[in-house]
Amino acid sequence: MNDREADLDQWFRAEVAAATPGPARAHGESIGVAGLTGELALALFDAQATSRHLDLAARRLGRDGHGYYSIGSAGHEGNAAVAAALRVTDPALLHYRSGAFFVYRTRQVPGLDPIRDVLLGVTAAAADPISGGRHKVFGSKPAHIIPQTSTIASHLPRAVGLAFALGRAAQLGLRTEWPTDAVVVCSFGDASANHSTAAGAINTAIHTAHQGVPMPILFVCEDNGLGISVPTPRTWIEQAYGSRPGLAYFDADGADLPAALAAATAAADHVRAHRKPAFLRLRTVRLLGHAGSDVESAYRRPADMAADLRRDPVAATARLLVTTGVATPDAILARYDEIAEQVAKSADSAWHEPKLGSAAEVLTPLAPAHPSTVRIDALRSTEGPENGDPLTLAQAVNQTLAHLLARDPDVLVFGEDVGRKGGVYGVTKGLQQRFGVRRVFDTLLDEQSVLGTALGAGLAGFVPIPEIQYLAYVHNAEDQLRGEAATLSFFSGGRYRNPVVVRIAGLAYQKGFGGHFHNDNSLAALRDIPGLVLAVPSRADDAAAMLRTCVAAARVDGRVCVFVEPIALYHIRDLYSDGDGGWLAPISGVPHAEIGRARVHGTGTHLTIVSFGNGVPMSLRVARRLAERDIHARVLDLRWLAPLPVEDLLDNASATGRVLIADETRRSGGVSEAVCAALLDAGFEGKLARVTSADSFVPLGPAATSVLLDEDAIEAAALGLLAAPR
Repeated sequence: MNDREADLDQWFRAEVAAATPGPARAHGESIGVAGLTGELALALFDAQATSRHLDLAARRLGRDGHGYYSIGSAGHEGNAAVAAALRVTDPALLHYRSGAFFVYRTRQVPGLDPIRDVLLGVTAAAADPISGGRHKVFGSKPAHIIPQTSTIASHLPRAVGLAFALGRAAQLGLRTEWPTDAVVVCSFGDASANHSTAAGAINTAIHTAHQGVPMPILFVCEDNGLGISVPTPRTWIEQAYGSRPGLAYFDADGADLPAALAAATAAADHVRAHRKPAFLRLRTVRLLGHAGSDVESAYRRPADMAADLRRDPVAATARLLVTTGVATPDAILARYDEIAEQVAKSADSAWHEPKLGSAAEVLTPLAPAHPSTVRIDALRSTEGPENGDPLTLAQAVNQTLAHLLARDPDVLVFGEDVGRKGGVYGVTKGLQQRFGVRRVFDTLLDEQSVLGTALGAGLAGFVPIPEIQYLAYVHNAEDQLRGEAATLSFFSGGRYRNPVVVRIAGLAYQKGFGGHFHNDNSLAALRDIPGLVLAVPSRADDAAAMLRTCVAAARVDGRVCVFVEPIALYHIRDLYSDGDGGWLAPISGVPHAEIGRARVHGTGTHLTIVSFGNGVPMSLRVARRLAERDIHARVLDLRWLAPLPVEDLLDNASATGRVLIADETRRSGGVSEAVCAALLDAGFEGKLARVTSADSFVPLGPAATSVLLDEDAIEAAALGLLAAPR
């Protein structure tokens, strides 16, 4: 035990010894407001003391080399009162210092052992019942605690989305795993309250409730006055959130158990009764530093640290129990030491537990795949348009969305302008009129909230299909995909999933547009997310089949899918000449598009041109020109950029022995790099070349053609590859 830990333990014992015992009373008697009986106070103390000893054990395990990075809850144990104010069936997305909440909540569920569960996480044991040894998180499926891995505000949009989805499910008659009157609780720190993600999520909650849409969410700000080493002004949280119209505000001292329980109960009751958001500021202190090896004395004054120690909530609750006559000082100390012994015994057992021992074990929940079941789901009632008319890509997406909405009551379509306007490019036109504002609806202008709504809706059992207007705007909210959506199944061992299909209008070649917002040709950030499915259709029939596959994969396997629709191909009808209708295709009766399987156009034996998106029609036109020279090329449309269709790539590369990658993304970080690597890793010994767009943003007007891949460049590269000696 280091000096700071010893000070904390000695302070607790001294405070208990110095407390003046009150007249003895029965445990069932009330000792305060909000229904605080002696029995409840003892249970809350047990949760607080357990959380404290878990913190101390985690630090010991770390020093001994048996435990790993862990952020403690010391000083925040007043959050046990928030757990007591809620029901076990209220979904909770917790701050990393909400240890006492976790202990109290899980002890209400028969068969759960919060001590062992937390320590298995600290020691990265494979037996950890939530993450399976992948991360130390507060999570429990039976206790309805949805694990969060960072909680620097990134979980707030998801929490808001879940609160929205609970109300929407009730309106649509769909069942969720939570009661219809459930309250979503979301806790976070005072520093996180300043994050743009938190500000946006809370604004979304208020904005949604302002329109009369149910929004049963309780935001709990555990305000310890510090963001690692940076102080938060004492009055800032109240000033920032205390007078927001539409946001009921509550405040309590986390070291004062009766007051904390009263405020938390009032806040939870308000949300449950009114189905509107509330904000609870729980004033706390931070003891034992930020995390790990953090040394507070390097940036905090001794007087401030001593003042925090005097507000230790565990000691305060112990004093309350003694002075109200619920327990004697000796009984409290005995209880405290007994908990310490239980934790120490469990810690010694936990670090001996086996760890994950292979990449296969680690990856198990990352990208679950049941292709046969996905195929069955994707092909359910896929008649589509009865007349089978050839369609543009935009028409295909529109009609497929209509079919999915009609077929599946769990599908929601939403985003900026998708409703009455029908999308910037008319892709969702008519859907809201046909299926109503509860199934197809507009969101506010905030990509983080759009994706957060999707993540919450996915948790509630929907298959959400949100739209991001342009590819570049997804970067405003990329962490909702990378840090929230893609990690949930991984860090919950598959117990929670994020089924979602994010539609993004993207890529370049829009004439008259410039900048990187409306003409963005970079996909690198999406391809880098483990487990994410990245689809890029180029023609109507593929768009319909791939969209159905993505929805099926989301429903069956909980996959996170991003469906990038090339804007420049939305309304293209012709391929080789004006009026030929060569880029139209019917979508009824099209074959299933399995994830990770490419599509080949032609059977040429001289050259394989590998492309996707806008590059496919360009490559097909180049292939026709090459045929006039008696050079016969096939065009392989990758379609799926994650996972790459490696098997089809190798088969078609081997068939010709020459591969040209026509990649509309940038040369650095572009798709062609991954394709080259896949071929080389597999031992491809043929001739290989790539032609790409430049490492540049897309300028306005005709200058765009100077940096984007074009047909002349593809043709020149093809001829160069064919002319080169083997």
